[in-house]
Amino acid sequence: MAWFLRKRPNIEETQQRELPEGLWAKCPRCGAILYKKQLEEHLYTCPQCQHHFRIGSRQYIGFLLEEFQETHTQLRSSDPLQFVDTKPYSRRLEEAYRTTGLNEALTTGMARLQGHRIVFGCMNFSFIGGSMGSVVGEKFRRAVADALQYHLPLVVICASGGARMQEGALSLMQMAKTAAALTELAEVGLPYISVLTDPTTGGVTASFAMLGDIIIAEPGALIGFAGPRVIEQATKRKLPEGFQRAEFLLEHGFVDCVVHRKELRSRLAQLLDLLQK
Repeated sequence: MAWFLRKRPNIEETQQRELPEGLWAKCPRCGAILYKKQLEEHLYTCPQCQHHFRIGSRQYIGFLLEEFQETHTQLRSSDPLQFVDTKPYSRRLEEAYRTTGLNEALTTGMARLQGHRIVFGCMNFSFIGGSMGSVVGEKFRRAVADALQYHLPLVVICASGGARMQEGALSLMQMAKTAAALTELAEVGLPYISVLTDPTTGGVTASFAMLGDIIIAEPGALIGFAGPRVIEQATKRKLPEGFQRAEFLLEHGFVDCVVHRKELRSRLAQLLDLLQK
């Protein structure tokens, strides 16, 4: 009887035990088990369903740019409000520095993309959800100032959960600050290309993410201001399926194109050719 009552092993649990940690990844969309090296070769997209994994500045710099010199690395967030939620904000920052190896949720620098000299910025969702605090706003403003000084286009990869609540009104002020900086860029006719990745939400969407001369989105990226449940409760309406995804926004004119990550470098180079001429 004991033999008949034996519990059948869970196949997924067995697979997890057999897969060495750090060598494999599971696609959240189709469930495919992918070798990490294979995933890197496909620029962190699933070769079966084309799902775009979330990545940060190191990966984007690696496959987009020939040269990159990071700027404004000395800027670090402070804790002016002595904010505490589940833990003090100061401790949250220290943990983010340690676990990500990054200085902030935005990395900026001088770069070269297929021969084009540009000012480049990339947000890091792994750093406190890519949230925009005072330092992110200031680094973005200084990147705009660099573009103005050297008369170069600005390209920014966006990924954010929105404004950083631990900095209160100071974080909300960055929306106006970054938008104002971009008007200076527009006045002298320098191109600004915004690339929206998964997710781009909240105060970043409501400011510099949606102010590009050209707005590109990665396939399937979640893009919006508030979450769908909040919007449904506010409007008392049932919203269409996938209304905050890149493809829906393209159909309704909120973004200019949806570009696969493997084509992003060549598309950016093509747009820089056109805009600079």
